[in-house]
Amino acid sequence: MWRALILLFFLAGPLYAAPLTRADLAPMVLAPYELGEAVNDRGVWSLRNSGGGEAGYVFETAPLAPLPGFSGAPINMLVMLDLEGRFLNVRLIAQNEPIFVSGLGEAPFRAFLEQYRGHSINEPLVVGTPYGAGGAASDNVYLDGVTKATASVRIAHESILAATLAVAREKMQGVGAGPAPEPDLAHDEPLEWRSLMEQGLVGRLRVAEPALDAAFKGTKWADDGGDLDPARPYIDLYVIDLGPPALARAVLAQDSLDEIADVRARAPDDELYLLIEAGQHGLVSPDFVRNTAPDRMTATQDGLPLALRDADILPELAEDLPASLQDATKMVLRLDRRLGFDPTRPWELNLQAIRLHGMLMPEAGSVHFPLGLQTPERFFLRPSPPERLSPFAEALRNRAPDLWLLAGFLALLMAALLAQSRLAGLRAYTPVRLAILAFVVGFVGFWGQGQLSIVTVMAVARGLVAGGLEVLLYDPFGLLVWAAAGAGFVLWGRGFFCGWLCPFGALQEFAHHLGRLLHLPRIEPPPSLARALLWSGPVALAGLLATAFVAPQHAETIAEIEPFKTAITMHFARPWPYALWAAGWLLVSMVWFKGFCRSLCPLGAMMRIGGFLRLRQWIPRRPECGSPCQLCRVRCAYGAISPQGKIRYSECFQCLDCVKIHDDPTLCVPLVLEAKRARRPS
Repeated sequence: MWRALILLFFLAGPLYAAPLTRADLAPMVLAPYELGEAVNDRGVWSLRNSGGGEAGYVFETAPLAPLPGFSGAPINMLVMLDLEGRFLNVRLIAQNEPIFVSGLGEAPFRAFLEQYRGHSINEPLVVGTPYGAGGAASDNVYLDGVTKATASVRIAHESILAATLAVAREKMQGVGAGPAPEPDLAHDEPLEWRSLMEQGLVGRLRVAEPALDAAFKGTKWADDGGDLDPARPYIDLYVIDLGPPALARAVLAQDSLDEIADVRARAPDDELYLLIEAGQHGLVSPDFVRNTAPDRMTATQDGLPLALRDADILPELAEDLPASLQDATKMVLRLDRRLGFDPTRPWELNLQAIRLHGMLMPEAGSVHFPLGLQTPERFFLRPSPPERLSPFAEALRNRAPDLWLLAGFLALLMAALLAQSRLAGLRAYTPVRLAILAFVVGFVGFWGQGQLSIVTVMAVARGLVAGGLEVLLYDPFGLLVWAAAGAGFVLWGRGFFCGWLCPFGALQEFAHHLGRLLHLPRIEPPPSLARALLWSGPVALAGLLATAFVAPQHAETIAEIEPFKTAITMHFARPWPYALWAAGWLLVSMVWFKGFCRSLCPLGAMMRIGGFLRLRQWIPRRPECGSPCQLCRVRCAYGAISPQGKIRYSECFQCLDCVKIHDDPTLCVPLVLEAKRARRPS
């Protein structure tokens, strides 16, 4: 049977859905936007605004970043992104995450996705956790996670970022350029106007009237020059970056320097530029309103528009600047570095020249004169972008206290089981075992959400076929439990996990003890029926794995055969059929010891393989075990000892009851008889 299952792993192929069609996708696009044309065959479409202009991109995450979730299938989400890399909307299309299918429902997942709106792909977005987010001084932007679904929302978050960055790199220049530099306020350099000009620290655009005429030549505005002073250039523009204090001190009077400092304190991300226009252009039209975007200037960087805005400052120049500039038109503009503007990289300022043709209803024509600008790096500090941790490293950091406590507990537990005779020989062995199981239920199960499940096995099985087992890295707590279970699997067989580390198994054991306190009868099925019930687990396991490949859309429903999610993850807060199924098995365990573990549990069926792979036979035996002594077999609550006295390790839960009997001279029948023989007079 196991060979058939392994063969099924390699014969099954990945099952990815094709991107949505236009008819499916168009209703999902929020007004006032509408769906444009398909950009490629991987689910990327253009986004149009209400006027039909290009506004951004719309795409699905699954075709671009098919990161497998716990169901083995990707979570598919729709992302609307504007041309500046801001999220307009993120909405859920399809998911099969166990916690959201029939546990918490999709409402908290959809609420999580709403947090992306308004954020930019340039921001270091990370998912916080119910165990704590970053401190107030962190550069990261934290999104609230979903309690009990941390791993699933991390997978969704990584899918969104991976898909969005793929679109940004291919279609949107400059979006992924990283954080812009900030002026180095401590940089001091003795500068004056002449040295500024000599070093190229002042951008200059000079356009004489002949050049203006040449620009309009061949148009209807060629002869509409107007009354210009031929002795003065049409444009004589000087541009100086006021962000670096060394440059600002070289060109501004003290009062203006103080005003610049005030603006810097209020808006530290604004880069200010001084424009001095000594020609006849005037920089803005007579209708210009201060503190708004200048109507005769535009700017671009990397082919994308920059948002210029008047800083509403009336600058006074330093006294040593040329007299020709003192009476010139002056203006201070600001650009926002948060929107991707980088003053140390080339950018372009364009001045618009207007001519009017006609008398009654004049027709306007325009030409543009560009000025390339760039401030040297030495005046700036370039912050290192916050190092983006891998999902696994981020999860490790967020759950570090839990992981340390879990690691310590697992180390002590394994050490105790390696010295099983000493553990079983404790006078208070039963209370100690129950205390350990209580910790497993409370910390590993309810708090840490470390209940292992066949769902993970199904996801790994699909990952082996489809490529990629990243799903395991999103939950380091569960991964550590899996690692310990794997080590115990090799050392003891199924006993370490099933007997000591399974929260639901521990709940069943407590239920059985409660049944004893209530004096309920203890029921054991006849041996023939008990042996038949042992096959129900492997059959359930085979059916689940087959469903995961053949009909993955039904896999999560079939996986509800496990009551773990209901009892441990959801604390029974589920619809009544699920709660009744989980509670029913606990009630059964009050009379039939750990009935689910010994019959229908698909994860337990997989763990049985460890009974054949263990490194050694850990349970001590004597020649008299089974012939004639049957005490251990009769006392074994799991029926894991054959009439011949051999341990069936595929059914042994390592409870150590038989070890306690074996080592106790007052309980072990061969030792009792030997002691009696020793006391007889010779």
